Amino acid sequence: MHILVAGFQHETNTFAPSQADYKNFVNGEGMPALARGADVMPLADTNIPAGGFIKAAMAAGHTIEPVIWAAASPAAHVTRNAYERIAGEIVAAVKEKTYDAIYLDLHGAMVTVDADDGEGELLKRVRAAIGREIPVVVSLDLHSNTTAGMLNDATALVAYRTYPHVDMAETGRLAFVLLEDIVAAAAPLHTHVRRLPFLIPINGMCTLLEPAQGIYAQLEQLEQRPGIVSLSFTPGFPAADFDECGPVVWGHGTDAAAVQAAVEELYDAVAAAEPQWAVEFLAPAEAVGQAQQIAANASRPVVIADTQDNPGAGGDSNTTGMLRALVDADAQGAAIGLICDPLAVAQATAAGVGQTLTLTLGGQSGVPGDSPFTGTFKVETLGDGKTRFDGPMMHGVQVNVGPVAGLSIGGVRVVVSSGKSQMLDRNLFRIGGVDPDTMQILVVKSSVHFRADFQPIAEKVLVAKAPGPMKADSADLPWQRLAAGIRIRPLGAPFAPSSDLR
Repeated sequence: MHILVAGFQHETNTFAPSQADYKNFVNGEGMPALARGADVMPLADTNIPAGGFIKAAMAAGHTIEPVIWAAASPAAHVTRNAYERIAGEIVAAVKEKTYDAIYLDLHGAMVTVDADDGEGELLKRVRAAIGREIPVVVSLDLHSNTTAGMLNDATALVAYRTYPHVDMAETGRLAFVLLEDIVAAAAPLHTHVRRLPFLIPINGMCTLLEPAQGIYAQLEQLEQRPGIVSLSFTPGFPAADFDECGPVVWGHGTDAAAVQAAVEELYDAVAAAEPQWAVEFLAPAEAVGQAQQIAANASRPVVIADTQDNPGAGGDSNTTGMLRALVDADAQGAAIGLICDPLAVAQATAAGVGQTLTLTLGGQSGVPGDSPFTGTFKVETLGDGKTRFDGPMMHGVQVNVGPVAGLSIGGVRVVVSSGKSQMLDRNLFRIGGVDPDTMQILVVKSSVHFRADFQPIAEKVLVAKAPGPMKADSADLPWQRLAAGIRIRPLGAPFAPSSDLR
């Protein structure tokens, strides 16, 4: 087959402070930088869905035509400029030649300034260009808010099954297997879909823990039944204010009754676990106090997730609540990162390594309870912010967070960057001169992805709820446009739109 390959990923937090513009996709921001044509092919050696698809398709002897691959760190809405430029390139390529199949590496939770369903809009345009006959297979993130539009215009969809997402390339491979199954069937697959009636907090979705671990094990067992080609469960991204935000279970197969039965059984299991999806959080001072007590008798670091400033969910990685809690508690052997503050990096660079200066750091979120932190810091290291992820989640991906400064204040090390990236790999501490393996306490601006590389070295993992733009509890968000009746947290109150929005 002659297969077009393209990728366009964004996880949109409609409550976040900053939009995602074209330059954000050019830089990648912790994801691979935007690539076109032949420059997409090196992704085959990384843990990215497109990489897994390309490697599998080429091994099977097919011809790959890469168009573009682009992603940016989660943020608020994708701008019209960014969406139209990138989506426009994909649709133009689809129209330019005749293909036997199309593979798209999408996220599933993109909201643009013009469309609630960015992926659905792209797929609609692709279908308008090629008709209904050519198979279009799509891989999705586990956090996809999977919509009716996506399911209607894609031939088939398959989603990640791990969080942290260590199976991204594997999902690309599964998308290729799905394409082969579609071609072999020589007839449309049957699809069955169920939407869950409650939102799930992202901290509760970790597949290293229950109930997610057991749910995905059950999914893989059900998928082995005759007549089932693929099953997927996306818990959703609970920070997108539109009526299709939320968890979805779906399946594809050659036997309609078997697909329906498997999807219904998996739906029932997810629904029955509703109480288990809920999460409890620690206040900043409480988290640091517990970490100090544990670290006093531990040989490995205690890791605290600063979950509400997770740039992997729409935060700007610049809140200071956890830094303030570390300093107030006189924490020793502690490190926090990344705090994104290009002005502070420039000031530290001007001062030079070994110098001491007073800095006002971060606190630009505008979130109540967050404010800039002013203190006297020593400049320990300076760097260019370029590294490679060696951890299991995005192994092999080259990243550039811009110039960095490694600072210290008392017993606390602070890695400050010019660009933002979720702290999902230990090398992001190392670029600031911090050896994470030897610290007593590590505070990471992440929710769950950090566990892939940090949990193996952690004495214990704690989750803190410091002031930040990404509300860890979806019930704390000012929802306006959810589907009426969906529970805004597990076992929570059903959403009721205000009368002026109906």
